[in-house]
Amino acid sequence: MKDNSVIIIGAGFAGLSAGIYAQMNGYRTQIFEMHNLPGGLCTAWKQKGYTIDGCIHWLMGSSPRSGIHRYWEEVGIAKGREFVNMDEYMHYEGADGRTLIFYTNVDRLEKHLLAFSPQDAMPIRDFIRGIRMCLDFDQPSESDPLLKRLRKSIKLGLILATKGREMRKWMNISGTEFFMRFKDPVLREALREMWLPEFSMFVMLFSFAHLHNGNGGYPIGGSLPMSLALAKRYTRLGGVIHYDKRVKKILVEKDSAVGVLLADESEHRSGQVISAADGYTTLFKMLEGKYADEKTREPYEKWPVFQPLLYVGIGVNRSFAREPKTVSGMSFPLSKPTEIGYAVRDRLPIHIFNQDPTLAPAGKTSLVVMMPSSYEYWKELAQDREAYKEKKDRIARTVVELLNQRFPGISQQVEMVDVATPLTFERYTGNWKGSFEGWLLTPQNAFTMMHRMRQTLPGLQNFYMCGHWVEPGGGLPTSVMSGRRLVKALCKQDGKKFRTTVA
Repeated sequence: MKDNSVIIIGAGFAGLSAGIYAQMNGYRTQIFEMHNLPGGLCTAWKQKGYTIDGCIHWLMGSSPRSGIHRYWEEVGIAKGREFVNMDEYMHYEGADGRTLIFYTNVDRLEKHLLAFSPQDAMPIRDFIRGIRMCLDFDQPSESDPLLKRLRKSIKLGLILATKGREMRKWMNISGTEFFMRFKDPVLREALREMWLPEFSMFVMLFSFAHLHNGNGGYPIGGSLPMSLALAKRYTRLGGVIHYDKRVKKILVEKDSAVGVLLADESEHRSGQVISAADGYTTLFKMLEGKYADEKTREPYEKWPVFQPLLYVGIGVNRSFAREPKTVSGMSFPLSKPTEIGYAVRDRLPIHIFNQDPTLAPAGKTSLVVMMPSSYEYWKELAQDREAYKEKKDRIARTVVELLNQRFPGISQQVEMVDVATPLTFERYTGNWKGSFEGWLLTPQNAFTMMHRMRQTLPGLQNFYMCGHWVEPGGGLPTSVMSGRRLVKALCKQDGKKFRTTVA
């Protein structure tokens, strides 16, 4: 009889999802997690009564009408979750005094952009047509009744047949290539700040389509309650999580994974091993690079990753009730270029969590200033712990002072400041180079995304991977679907019918 025990490395969204679906299908699983909380990068932390959210801005599949929503029901996130749909994606204030608003409603967005920059009517209309192309795109769920699934499949087939060429066009255009078509400098720079320039434009179109459809709501409570709900679903299905247990090595005998060795030198055996942990650590440390062929190594040698972040959480004794509620925050120009961390910046992005009263005491608000940063810079600086701490303190002071330019008097209302660097993310999640997701979805690797990266390694039996290191583009839905498709493949391999339930 085959050993149906499974060890999963990492209790992030992918690891917990793999565990949930494995438990549903008769496998006996246990998860080893290096941190003392579930969720991995989908996390939050408290300081002086304020919650600093480290992840979620919006969740694709928040609408019960969406096929993706079924996944949230299966893993226990949807039940009792309140979602807020916001009118604005981003609020961009130009240095010339003009304000550019990226509305989540596509009709309102088109009208505003055309009024803002009539000279850019052609690329604006192209952009809007691209969003509208994606509005009806909804994959059928396996749990849909047969007739409904058939209708969705026919509709999807017609969309792909009639719009497939247009979709491929957008898939092969990067943000940088498209943004250069705009003549208005404020509009061009706003787009560049709003979207990762290397990313495929197709993802941007899909994002705005989901938001327009009310399928990209913000979950009240933010990231950590969702991660805790995922862990609760897993343990209620019989799974076991071992916190504060770092995996040092994957045990291999005769080219077959047989368990793990922990940092405390204890060994734990199982019939199969799934790594939902950092990809680089898994391949080149836990497995010592022995099963990484040229195809496996290529992404780590050539593909770009999500740039690590400098994260400044701020607690303010102010409600910000009159400020817009946005999906991705606002950005305002500075009176003069200012050094923040390793870079000189002429703008400051800020996310005001005024849509979520649970993140701060009554009448107060949690803010986050999130900026791209350099892992190498912080790694070198951290060799001198005093210099590292002083730099973080200086950043905290500088950011608070700069906020006065947009919100006069705010520095007197600030009650908490907490700075997290790429090394902070690396310490708590193990993510390679402090990246906050994994591979960027670029025109160069978009084909791989559409046809899936493999979740196995050549020459190694009973070992599998899931999570954003085998799913370009990253994100929470992708992580859940990665764990789901892995367990579905395991069931097929073991001659089982893949089954799911909802919480």
